[in-house]
Parts: sequence; C-alpha cells; structure tokens
Amino acid sequence: MQRYVSKSGKPFGATGFSLEPDAIVVRFKGGRRYRYTYASCGRAHLDAMKRLAIAGEGLSTYVARHQPHYAEKF
Repeated sequence: MQRYVSKSGKPFGATGFSLEPDAIVVRFKGGRRYRYTYASCGRAHLDAMKRLAIAGEGLSTYVARHQPHYAEKF
C-alpha cells in the first residue's frame, strides 16, 4: 500500500491506497480500508479516484462528496 499524502502536506481522511487493475483500495484514518471496483462504483468514479490518488490531490474530498459504493470494507 502506498502512503497517500496530499500535495498540500495537510493530513486528510485518506492515508494510503493500492491500485489494482480493476479496483482501488483506500485506507482512511483509523486504519479502515475500502475496496472500490468497477462493478461496485462504476468506471467514472473508479478512474477519478485512481487519478486523484496518483496526483495526491482531492481523494478524500471526492469520496466524501460522491460517496461511491464500495465492494468490501476491511
């Protein structure tokens, strides 16, 4: 899992992420992880979350604002 650090350097809700071919796993403060897949939230949401995670900008805000459906919580 890669550490998620926003470009601003400020701590936000997301603390890490792992990219998979058809999914992204996002770790939030407190350690809870969510797997989002194309099947659970759709291509547009998943592609946006992957792009934001890589850029280090806006991932937590996107998840809070759009509340994409996750496939699994662990």
